[in-house]
Amino acid sequence: MRADLLTEPVDGLDEALEAVDAFDRALVAGLLRPRPAEADGPARLADAVLGTPLAARVAEAAGKAAAGGAGEDHFVALAAARTALLGSVHDALLARVEEATGRSHGDRSVPSADAQPAANLLTAARAWLCDLARCGWQGLDHEVVSGAGEVVSAMLPDPSLRRLASLLDGFAAELAASCPGSSMERFPVRRWADLWSRGMLLTVPGAAATPVVGTADGRLLPLGIDVQEHATAAQAQVHAVYEPADGSAPRLVRAGVSVPKPDTVVGAGIWQLMRPHMSLLAAAGEGRSMDLTGMPVTAEGDLVWDDAHARPGEPAEAFATARVALPTATAPVTAPLDRHPAHIAVPVFLEGYTARADDEGAVTFTVAGVELAVDTDRIPAAGPLTPESVARSGACLALIRWDDGEFAVQPLAVETAVRKKVTAVHAGAWAGGTTDKAGARAEKAATDAAKVLSERAGRLLRK
Repeated sequence: MRADLLTEPVDGLDEALEAVDAFDRALVAGLLRPRPAEADGPARLADAVLGTPLAARVAEAAGKAAAGGAGEDHFVALAAARTALLGSVHDALLARVEEATGRSHGDRSVPSADAQPAANLLTAARAWLCDLARCGWQGLDHEVVSGAGEVVSAMLPDPSLRRLASLLDGFAAELAASCPGSSMERFPVRRWADLWSRGMLLTVPGAAATPVVGTADGRLLPLGIDVQEHATAAQAQVHAVYEPADGSAPRLVRAGVSVPKPDTVVGAGIWQLMRPHMSLLAAAGEGRSMDLTGMPVTAEGDLVWDDAHARPGEPAEAFATARVALPTATAPVTAPLDRHPAHIAVPVFLEGYTARADDEGAVTFTVAGVELAVDTDRIPAAGPLTPESVARSGACLALIRWDDGEFAVQPLAVETAVRKKVTAVHAGAWAGGTTDKAGARAEKAATDAAKVLSERAGRLLRK
């Protein structure tokens, strides 16, 4: 890998992010009665999209916002401009990653989706998000934030609206925990603006739909599992190489499962909640391939997992897959709404580097004389991989990510010496079950917690 390319500046990147940051600062104070300093934010967005199809609508929206008279359509236009700018940043960074890894993405396009029903709920969600933009983060109070409650409750039963409902629910929970906004000294400015703009665009009918464009027949070779955990939800995403049965070029694909969870289920306990929904987790944890027949797949390379279309295959060691199949695998295309720097997660195999940890525990890989930061904060507690094992490693399966202005690698698995023997340690090793003492204790605690919650729920229902 050309690690040096990951440290070189990208033309136009700073200018695009400065325009985004100017608008995000406007959302802090709110756009109901914008002060001159904040009113410049929407204008910066409008200037940044001059010469594009968005130019006229965003210029009008910026003018209305500066005057405190922006309506719902104007806020949608501003959200679209912000998303387009971050999309251009995503594309530039991804092109740099592809150049560094010598890998290309597929040439398939993402088809447009049909409009979805329940327009009244989308309108209600958009109205709440517009209220947030007007009051700003400094003007937050519980009355404003609680407006999301009824909308989310009405959306959740509809699978086509669940994506937006989950976003609004989590966003509202973060905002409620920060109320009143007037008492906060610092705000997660970029994050909340990301959630706001994404939510606004998801209220456009059809925007949340992800059409399936084909089926996958062939062999699936897992590389690693990326785990993300929240107090009330958990997600596991398996990154893998798909080898089509027709002998065409291998492709990078993903398969994910998300589940709600009580906040008492943490660490390795989350696997109990996810295992019943996806047999691939056990296969990845055990180092086994999966044979696919007619598995639905999107143009973005996401398998719409259904156990009926998969069966366990032969053993497939992830590091062998990384050394042999990963270099020739093509990457999927990215849907318009997912073109954001935070979505960059490119599988890569590294070896021959020097790993070191400083006094504060921060780990760095030196690859061909170039230092790359290692994001050990993303290593989940639900597996045996630790920052210490990463710092002792000689080979690493990782995701290249971009955060806080630089590229970093997120380890999914490493090869490290254990008792003078090279051993593979995977973040998702406990996905299919474990005899490890720490993992077994966490699983038992999760079982006990789930049992208690089930009994309490049963008593409430009987009442």
